[in-house]
Amino acid sequence: MIFKNRQVLIRWILILASFAIVSGILWNTYIFFQEFKKDERTKMEIWVRSFNSINAGEDLLLAGDIIATENSNPRIIRNDKGGVETMNIEEDKIKDSVYINKKILQFSKENQPIDIIYFDESLKKDVKVGTLYYGNSETLNKLKYYPLALLLIIVLFAAVAYFFFSASKASEQNKLWAGMAKETAHQIGTPLSSLVGWTEILKTENVDPEYVMEIEKDIDRLQTITERFSKIGSIPTLIRLDIVQETRDSYDYLLSRTSKLVHFTFKAPETPIYSEINAQLYSWTIENMVKNAIDAMKGKGDLKLEIISTEKFVKIQITDNGKGIPKRNFKKVFQPGFTSKKRGWGLGLSLAKRIVENYHDGKVKVLKSELGKGTTMQISLKTVG
Repeated sequence: MIFKNRQVLIRWILILASFAIVSGILWNTYIFFQEFKKDERTKMEIWVRSFNSINAGEDLLLAGDIIATENSNPRIIRNDKGGVETMNIEEDKIKDSVYINKKILQFSKENQPIDIIYFDESLKKDVKVGTLYYGNSETLNKLKYYPLALLLIIVLFAAVAYFFFSASKASEQNKLWAGMAKETAHQIGTPLSSLVGWTEILKTENVDPEYVMEIEKDIDRLQTITERFSKIGSIPTLIRLDIVQETRDSYDYLLSRTSKLVHFTFKAPETPIYSEINAQLYSWTIENMVKNAIDAMKGKGDLKLEIISTEKFVKIQITDNGKGIPKRNFKKVFQPGFTSKKRGWGLGLSLAKRIVENYHDGKVKVLKSELGKGTTMQISLKTVG
């Protein structure tokens, strides 16, 4: 418990430290962006003053040098007579008045326009000759998207880390469950061997053969369960088998061991339908899904098991008239631990999904369900010739 709490604490420290580092980077980027923008504003103001100096007839050489200095900011000067001059604007767009007006509006939003004013000696007053509209430089525009790019990289890194740790955790859990299953199979195997021996002794004694036969049936059942558990965590061997016959065998077994309050119906084609399956795991899936349906009906009701053949798939449908499943839980019912019962591990449907989809390359889903009326579960498997 202490170790677990320490892990949680370290995790939170790492998360908070990462958040602080990212926040610091973003804040410094914002400050740098504002400073860069301020520098560009200063350059534009100097450029305008140089322009004014030329109009005023002052230091023409220096002003001309400043104006001629290359600057990446796109600029539009609108003079007092309505004419425009442009710099760093695409040449084929210069004469497009609609484009120029859109750019003036855009530049006005990006930066406060600067009036071009010079002091007229003859009039003894300041004279406005135009207005400078300028946009952000290409460097500043790239810098503007830097925080977004940084956030995207961080989000992608966090997603990769999350999926990596999730996969690692799932792998560890799978190994744990596989180990427990194999150990269970091993533990069952020891007394099972003894039971087989005792059965042989009973056959030599004056015991009713029907009793021995029933004991042998239960021993066979235990051997099947042992084989099922021993296959967890291993790649099972798939054999071309008749789905109709394998399903009927599971149906007959369940029919003989289920309360008479459950009315079973089995519907299937007369001809065989072949698929590559593992008999033990397939029967385990059918039993889990049928038992889940019986639980949904609280031990009494109508249960229909139907096999439908299509061109490439065989579909096994299990229909009950139980309490039904809310649509929001159609996928949740297959998650480990999800159960609507007061007692239960919530592993039956999860195990069925794992067997069908991971081992048999099939699909299992809630085909349809209506609250208070019942549910139809469907298993889909590929057919083989």
